[in-house]
Amino acid sequence: MEYVALDVHKNYTWARVENSQGARLYESRLAHGHGTIKNFVNRWSGGSPVAVETVGNWYWVVDEIEAGGGTPQLVNARLAKLMMGNVNKSDKLDCQGMNRLQRTGTLPTVWIPSSSVRDGRELARTRMVLSRQRTQLKNRIHATLGKYGYTVKGRAMRLVKKGVKL
Repeated sequence: MEYVALDVHKNYTWARVENSQGARLYESRLAHGHGTIKNFVNRWSGGSPVAVETVGNWYWVVDEIEAGGGTPQLVNARLAKLMMGNVNKSDKLDCQGMNRLQRTGTLPTVWIPSSSVRDGRELARTRMVLSRQRTQLKNRIHATLGKYGYTVKGRAMRLVKKGVKL
């Protein structure tokens, strides 16, 4: 069994693979593209643990790992950094540290919800953000109109200074 660690960024992923003795088998940069991570994970033993830090775009990475036959491990990045004890931070050091924590069984992982649960949560989050933006836009319009002496109640606008209803 191999231990795979991925340091994911927006346009690329730094990947490192070690065996159970800690010998480096592979280390390189993977440019993001459809199926790149799936094909990379598929090269190694089926069911190999694949560590991924909790970054904003981990959903698709976990899906690709599962499609490639690997076992995704979502890593709590803050705890992992403390446990690694690296003063300097780089992609190579992060992957090397994650591999070491994997081998020793001390990798701080978090629960990975199923795809349907992730989709439901993301839908609710998106709705909350859009509702908040709608409210901010309405408040901005009301504030701007108020600066020029107009008040808005519901959909009826009236000029405060003259008491004229528009």
